[in-house]
Amino acid sequence: MSGGNVVEVDDLHVHFPVRRGLVFERVTGHVRAVDGVSFAIGRGETLGLVGESGCGKTTVGRAIVGLTVPTSGAIRFHGAAGDDRRKVQFIFQDPYASLNPRMTVASALAEPVRLHGLRDGTAAVRERVHELLGLVGLSRLHGERYPHELSGGQRQRVGIARALACEPDLIVCDEPVSALDVSIQAQVINLLQDLQERLGLTYLFIAHGLGVIRQISTRVAVMYLGRIVEIGPKAEVYRAPRHPYTRALMSASPVPDPRIEKRRRRIILTGDVPNPIAPPAGCRFHTRCPVAADACRRDEPRLEPVTGQGQLAACLRAAELESILGEESHVSNRR
Repeated sequence: MSGGNVVEVDDLHVHFPVRRGLVFERVTGHVRAVDGVSFAIGRGETLGLVGESGCGKTTVGRAIVGLTVPTSGAIRFHGAAGDDRRKVQFIFQDPYASLNPRMTVASALAEPVRLHGLRDGTAAVRERVHELLGLVGLSRLHGERYPHELSGGQRQRVGIARALACEPDLIVCDEPVSALDVSIQAQVINLLQDLQERLGLTYLFIAHGLGVIRQISTRVAVMYLGRIVEIGPKAEVYRAPRHPYTRALMSASPVPDPRIEKRRRRIILTGDVPNPIAPPAGCRFHTRCPVAADACRRDEPRLEPVTGQGQLAACLRAAELESILGEESHVSNRR
Protein backbone atom coordinates (compact mmCIF):
# COMPACT_ATOMS: atom_id res chain seq x y z
CA MET A 1 0.00 0.00 0.00
CA SER A 2 1.40 3.36 -1.02
CA GLY A 3 2.14 6.27 1.26
CA GLY A 4 -0.32 8.43 -0.71
CA ASN A 5 -3.29 6.66 0.80
CA VAL A 6 -5.59 8.52 3.18
CA VAL A 7 -6.62 5.31 4.95
CA GLU A 8 -5.30 1.74 4.93
CA VAL A 9 -7.30 -1.13 6.40
CA ASP A 10 -5.23 -4.24 7.03
CA ASP A 11 -6.80 -7.61 7.93
CA LEU A 12 -9.65 -6.04 9.87
CA HIS A 13 -11.75 -8.32 12.08
CA VAL A 14 -14.82 -7.27 14.06
CA HIS A 15 -16.46 -10.11 16.01
CA PHE A 16 -19.42 -9.59 18.33
CA PRO A 17 -19.87 -12.04 21.22
CA VAL A 18 -23.06 -14.09 21.48
CA ARG A 19 -24.11 -14.40 25.11
CA ARG A 20 -26.49 -16.91 26.67
CA GLY A 21 -28.04 -17.23 30.10
CA LEU A 22 -30.29 -15.16 32.31
CA VAL A 23 -27.60 -12.61 33.06
CA PHE A 24 -25.83 -12.87 29.67
CA GLU A 25 -22.55 -13.99 31.20
CA ARG A 26 -21.69 -17.01 29.10
CA VAL A 27 -20.21 -16.40 25.63
CA THR A 28 -21.30 -19.22 23.30
CA GLY A 29 -19.92 -17.90 20.04
CA HIS A 30 -19.10 -14.84 17.98
CA VAL A 31 -20.81 -13.12 15.07
CA ARG A 32 -18.05 -12.61 12.51
CA ALA A 33 -19.41 -9.37 11.12
CA VAL A 34 -16.08 -8.46 9.51
CA ASP A 35 -13.63 -11.29 9.03
CA GLY A 36 -10.38 -10.25 7.39
CA VAL A 37 -10.94 -7.14 5.27
CA SER A 38 -8.09 -5.19 3.67
CA PHE A 39 -8.15 -2.20 1.34
CA ALA A 40 -6.73 1.29 0.88
CA ILE A 41 -8.28 4.55 -0.33
CA GLY A 42 -6.15 7.16 -2.06
CA ARG A 43 -6.55 10.91 -1.68
CA GLY A 44 -9.47 12.29 -3.68
CA GLU A 45 -10.78 8.79 -4.42
CA THR A 46 -14.19 7.25 -3.71
CA LEU A 47 -14.28 3.58 -2.83
CA GLY A 48 -17.78 2.17 -3.17
CA LEU A 49 -18.44 -0.65 -0.70
CA VAL A 50 -21.44 -2.69 -1.80
CA GLY A 51 -23.22 -5.82 -0.60
CA GLU A 52 -26.54 -7.07 0.70
CA SER A 53 -27.81 -6.26 4.18
CA GLY A 54 -25.82 -7.93 6.95
CA CYS A 55 -22.63 -8.44 4.96
CA GLY A 56 -20.58 -6.22 7.31
CA LYS A 57 -20.08 -3.11 5.22
CA THR A 58 -21.51 -0.68 7.79
CA THR A 59 -19.40 -2.31 10.52
CA VAL A 60 -16.30 -1.64 8.43
CA GLY A 61 -17.23 2.04 8.20
CA ARG A 62 -17.98 2.31 11.91
CA ALA A 63 -14.65 0.69 12.77
CA ILE A 64 -12.78 3.20 10.60
CA VAL A 65 -14.30 6.21 12.39
CA GLY A 66 -13.97 4.62 15.83
CA LEU A 67 -17.65 3.94 16.54
CA THR A 68 -16.91 0.21 16.73
CA VAL A 69 -13.81 -1.31 18.32
CA PRO A 70 -12.06 -3.83 16.02
CA THR A 71 -11.29 -7.29 17.34
CA SER A 72 -7.99 -7.32 15.45
CA GLY A 73 -6.29 -5.77 12.44
CA ALA A 74 -4.89 -2.32 11.75
CA ILE A 75 -6.38 0.96 10.49
CA ARG A 76 -3.82 3.55 9.44
CA PHE A 77 -4.40 7.16 8.39
CA HIS A 78 -1.76 8.70 6.11
CA GLY A 79 0.46 5.71 6.81
CA ALA A 80 0.38 5.98 10.62
CA ALA A 81 -1.79 4.32 13.24
CA GLY A 82 -2.91 7.65 14.66
CA ASP A 83 -6.07 8.55 16.52
CA ASP A 84 -6.99 11.94 15.05
CA ARG A 85 -10.66 11.09 14.59
CA ARG A 86 -11.45 14.70 13.71
CA LYS A 87 -10.05 14.03 10.26
CA VAL A 88 -12.44 11.11 9.73
CA GLN A 89 -16.17 11.87 9.75
CA PHE A 90 -19.38 9.89 9.24
CA ILE A 91 -22.60 10.60 7.35
CA PHE A 92 -25.41 8.46 8.74
CA GLN A 93 -28.11 6.67 6.80
CA ASP A 94 -31.05 8.23 8.67
CA PRO A 95 -30.75 12.03 8.55
CA TYR A 96 -33.49 12.48 11.14
CA ALA A 97 -32.26 10.05 13.82
CA SER A 98 -28.69 11.34 13.53
CA LEU A 99 -29.60 14.95 14.45
CA ASN A 100 -30.43 16.17 17.94
CA PRO A 101 -34.11 17.24 17.82
CA ARG A 102 -33.52 19.78 20.61
CA MET A 103 -30.79 21.67 18.77
CA THR A 104 -31.22 24.10 15.92
CA VAL A 105 -29.27 23.43 12.77
CA ALA A 106 -26.87 26.29 13.57
CA SER A 107 -26.21 24.90 17.05
CA ALA A 108 -25.57 21.41 15.67
CA LEU A 109 -23.03 22.79 13.20
CA ALA A 110 -21.38 25.11 15.71
CA GLU A 111 -20.83 22.37 18.29
CA PRO A 112 -18.01 20.46 16.50
CA VAL A 113 -16.37 23.74 15.45
CA ARG A 114 -16.19 24.86 19.09
CA LEU A 115 -15.35 21.40 20.43
CA HIS A 116 -12.25 21.09 18.28
CA GLY A 117 -11.23 24.74 18.55
CA LEU A 118 -11.39 25.32 14.80
CA ARG A 119 -12.52 28.94 15.14
CA ASP A 120 -11.92 31.56 17.85
CA GLY A 121 -14.80 33.68 19.08
CA THR A 122 -18.56 33.65 18.63
CA ALA A 123 -18.49 35.72 15.45
CA ALA A 124 -15.95 33.41 13.76
CA VAL A 125 -17.96 30.32 14.69
CA ARG A 126 -21.15 31.91 13.36
CA GLU A 127 -19.38 32.81 10.12
CA ARG A 128 -18.16 29.21 9.78
CA VAL A 129 -21.72 27.90 10.29
CA HIS A 130 -23.00 30.19 7.53
CA GLU A 131 -20.18 28.99 5.29
CA LEU A 132 -21.08 25.35 5.93
CA LEU A 133 -24.73 25.99 5.17
CA GLY A 134 -23.76 27.62 1.89
CA LEU A 135 -21.51 24.70 0.95
CA VAL A 136 -24.42 22.27 1.09
CA GLY A 137 -26.94 24.55 -0.62
CA LEU A 138 -28.85 25.80 2.42
CA SER A 139 -29.55 29.39 3.48
CA ARG A 140 -28.84 31.08 6.81
CA LEU A 141 -32.54 30.83 7.61
CA HIS A 142 -32.23 27.05 7.66
CA GLY A 143 -29.79 27.44 10.54
CA GLU A 144 -32.57 28.77 12.75
CA ARG A 145 -34.77 25.71 12.24
CA TYR A 146 -35.00 22.40 14.09
CA PRO A 147 -34.60 19.03 12.31
CA HIS A 148 -38.36 18.33 12.29
CA GLU A 149 -38.90 21.54 10.33
CA LEU A 150 -36.75 20.31 7.43
CA SER A 151 -37.39 17.85 4.61
CA GLY A 152 -35.45 14.60 4.39
CA GLY A 153 -33.13 15.98 1.75
CA GLN A 154 -32.47 19.13 3.76
CA ARG A 155 -31.73 17.08 6.88
CA GLN A 156 -29.20 15.01 4.98
CA ARG A 157 -27.57 18.20 3.73
CA VAL A 158 -27.25 19.26 7.36
CA GLY A 159 -25.64 15.88 8.10
CA ILE A 160 -23.14 16.50 5.32
CA ALA A 161 -22.44 20.01 6.62
CA ARG A 162 -21.83 18.62 10.10
CA ALA A 163 -19.30 16.15 8.68
CA LEU A 164 -17.56 19.02 6.87
CA ALA A 165 -17.43 21.13 10.04
CA CYS A 166 -14.36 19.26 11.30
CA GLU A 167 -12.48 19.78 8.00
CA PRO A 168 -11.99 16.04 7.42
CA ASP A 169 -9.74 14.21 5.00
CA LEU A 170 -12.00 11.15 4.85
CA ILE A 171 -15.79 10.90 5.06
CA VAL A 172 -17.52 7.56 5.52
CA CYS A 173 -20.94 7.77 3.85
CA ASP A 174 -23.20 5.03 5.20
CA GLU A 175 -25.99 4.67 2.63
CA PRO A 176 -26.60 8.44 2.77
CA VAL A 177 -29.30 8.46 0.08
CA SER A 178 -31.19 5.20 0.73
CA ALA A 179 -33.84 6.94 2.87
CA LEU A 180 -34.47 9.69 0.29
CA ASP A 181 -36.73 9.96 -2.77
CA VAL A 182 -35.06 9.09 -6.07
CA SER A 183 -35.06 12.70 -7.31
CA ILE A 184 -33.47 13.88 -4.04
CA GLN A 185 -30.92 11.05 -4.18
CA ALA A 186 -29.49 12.46 -7.41
CA GLN A 187 -29.20 15.93 -5.87
CA VAL A 188 -27.32 14.63 -2.82
CA ILE A 189 -24.99 12.50 -4.97
CA ASN A 190 -24.22 15.52 -7.16
CA LEU A 191 -23.58 17.60 -4.02
CA LEU A 192 -21.13 15.02 -2.66
CA GLN A 193 -19.28 14.93 -5.97
CA ASP A 194 -19.11 18.72 -6.14
CA LEU A 195 -17.78 18.94 -2.57
CA GLN A 196 -15.19 16.30 -3.33
CA GLU A 197 -13.90 18.28 -6.28
CA ARG A 198 -13.91 21.61 -4.43
CA LEU A 199 -12.45 20.42 -1.12
CA GLY A 200 -10.33 17.46 -2.18
CA LEU A 201 -12.32 15.01 -0.06
CA THR A 202 -11.93 11.24 0.07
CA TYR A 203 -14.98 9.01 0.48
CA LEU A 204 -15.81 5.50 1.58
CA PHE A 205 -19.31 5.24 0.13
CA ILE A 206 -21.39 2.36 1.51
CA ALA A 207 -24.50 1.22 -0.35
CA HIS A 208 -26.46 -1.84 -1.38
CA GLY A 209 -27.48 -0.39 -4.76
CA LEU A 210 -25.07 -0.81 -7.65
CA GLY A 211 -26.63 2.10 -9.52
CA VAL A 212 -25.66 4.62 -6.84
CA ILE A 213 -22.22 3.04 -6.45
CA ARG A 214 -21.62 3.29 -10.18
CA GLN A 215 -22.47 6.98 -10.26
CA ILE A 216 -20.11 8.15 -7.52
CA SER A 217 -17.31 5.61 -7.12
CA THR A 218 -13.78 5.50 -8.46
CA ARG A 219 -13.27 1.90 -7.36
CA VAL A 220 -15.74 -0.74 -6.21
CA ALA A 221 -15.41 -3.33 -3.44
CA VAL A 222 -18.02 -6.09 -3.12
CA MET A 223 -18.59 -7.69 0.31
CA TYR A 224 -20.19 -11.00 1.16
CA LEU A 225 -20.51 -12.49 4.65
CA GLY A 226 -17.80 -10.37 6.25
CA ARG A 227 -15.23 -10.46 3.45
CA ILE A 228 -14.41 -8.61 0.27
CA VAL A 229 -14.93 -10.97 -2.66
CA GLU A 230 -14.04 -8.54 -5.46
CA ILE A 231 -12.40 -5.14 -5.70
CA GLY A 232 -11.11 -3.04 -8.56
CA PRO A 233 -11.56 0.03 -10.76
CA LYS A 234 -15.21 0.80 -11.43
CA ALA A 235 -14.88 0.42 -15.20
CA GLU A 236 -13.26 -3.02 -14.93
CA VAL A 237 -15.66 -4.42 -12.33
CA TYR A 238 -18.73 -3.33 -14.29
CA ARG A 239 -17.28 -4.39 -17.63
CA ALA A 240 -16.22 -7.88 -16.56
CA PRO A 241 -17.06 -8.89 -12.98
CA ARG A 242 -14.95 -11.87 -11.92
CA HIS A 243 -16.94 -13.13 -8.95
CA PRO A 244 -20.35 -14.85 -9.35
CA TYR A 245 -21.78 -12.85 -6.45
CA THR A 246 -20.90 -9.59 -8.22
CA ARG A 247 -22.56 -10.92 -11.35
CA ALA A 248 -25.67 -11.84 -9.38
CA LEU A 249 -25.88 -8.31 -7.93
CA MET A 250 -25.52 -6.79 -11.38
CA SER A 251 -28.10 -9.09 -12.93
CA ALA A 252 -30.60 -7.97 -10.28
CA SER A 253 -30.10 -4.28 -11.14
CA PRO A 254 -32.58 -3.03 -13.78
CA VAL A 255 -31.29 -1.47 -16.98
CA PRO A 256 -33.33 1.38 -18.55
CA ASP A 257 -32.52 0.29 -22.12
CA PRO A 258 -35.17 -2.33 -23.14
CA ARG A 259 -32.92 -3.81 -25.81
CA ILE A 260 -30.20 -4.55 -23.29
CA GLU A 261 -32.69 -5.67 -20.65
CA LYS A 262 -34.23 -8.16 -23.07
CA ARG A 263 -31.00 -10.09 -23.64
CA ARG A 264 -29.89 -10.18 -20.02
CA ARG A 265 -30.01 -13.48 -18.15
CA ARG A 266 -30.91 -13.29 -14.48
CA ILE A 267 -28.80 -15.08 -11.90
CA ILE A 268 -31.21 -16.18 -9.18
CA LEU A 269 -29.45 -17.02 -5.93
CA THR A 270 -31.04 -19.86 -3.97
CA GLY A 271 -31.03 -20.31 -0.22
CA ASP A 272 -30.27 -17.85 2.52
CA VAL A 273 -27.08 -16.13 3.58
CA PRO A 274 -25.19 -18.53 5.90
CA ASN A 275 -25.00 -17.89 9.62
CA PRO A 276 -22.10 -15.47 10.34
CA ILE A 277 -21.55 -17.25 13.65
CA ALA A 278 -20.48 -20.41 11.79
CA PRO A 279 -19.66 -19.54 8.16
CA PRO A 280 -19.24 -22.46 5.74
CA ALA A 281 -15.87 -24.00 4.98
CA GLY A 282 -14.13 -23.22 1.71
CA CYS A 283 -15.64 -20.34 -0.26
CA ARG A 284 -18.32 -18.65 1.83
CA PHE A 285 -20.45 -18.15 -1.24
CA HIS A 286 -20.46 -21.78 -2.39
CA THR A 287 -23.80 -22.58 -0.68
CA ARG A 288 -25.56 -20.17 -3.06
CA CYS A 289 -23.17 -20.08 -6.02
CA PRO A 290 -24.51 -21.31 -9.40
CA VAL A 291 -21.05 -22.43 -10.55
CA ALA A 292 -19.60 -23.93 -7.35
CA ALA A 293 -17.31 -26.93 -7.80
CA ASP A 294 -16.02 -29.47 -5.28
CA ALA A 295 -12.88 -27.41 -4.73
CA CYS A 296 -15.03 -24.40 -3.77
CA ARG A 297 -16.53 -26.36 -0.89
CA ARG A 298 -13.10 -27.37 0.33
CA ASP A 299 -10.58 -24.62 -0.45
CA GLU A 300 -10.83 -21.05 0.76
CA PRO A 301 -10.12 -18.65 -2.15
CA ARG A 302 -7.83 -15.68 -1.68
CA LEU A 303 -8.36 -12.21 -3.05
CA GLU A 304 -5.96 -12.33 -6.01
CA PRO A 305 -5.36 -10.29 -9.20
CA VAL A 306 -7.50 -11.41 -12.13
CA THR A 307 -6.55 -8.68 -14.61
CA GLY A 308 -3.63 -6.33 -15.12
CA GLN A 309 -5.89 -3.36 -14.29
CA GLY A 310 -5.92 -3.72 -10.50
CA GLN A 311 -8.98 -5.97 -10.34
CA LEU A 312 -8.93 -8.69 -7.66
CA ALA A 313 -11.41 -11.48 -6.96
CA ALA A 314 -11.70 -14.27 -4.40
CA CYS A 315 -13.00 -17.00 -6.71
CA LEU A 316 -11.40 -20.27 -7.79
CA ARG A 317 -13.32 -20.10 -11.07
CA ALA A 318 -12.78 -16.43 -11.88
CA ALA A 319 -11.15 -17.14 -15.24
CA GLU A 320 -14.05 -19.37 -16.34
CA LEU A 321 -17.03 -17.20 -15.44
CA GLU A 322 -17.42 -15.56 -18.85
CA SER A 323 -17.66 -18.92 -20.62
CA ILE A 324 -19.87 -20.52 -17.95
CA LEU A 325 -22.38 -17.73 -17.29
CA GLY A 326 -22.09 -15.77 -20.52
CA GLU A 327 -21.73 -12.03 -21.03
CA GLU A 328 -25.48 -11.47 -20.96
CA SER A 329 -25.61 -12.36 -17.26
CA HIS A 330 -24.10 -9.01 -16.26
CA VAL A 331 -24.24 -6.75 -19.32
CA SER A 332 -25.38 -3.20 -18.57
CA ASN A 333 -25.21 0.30 -19.99
CA ARG A 334 -21.51 0.97 -20.37
CA ARG A 335 -20.35 4.54 -20.21
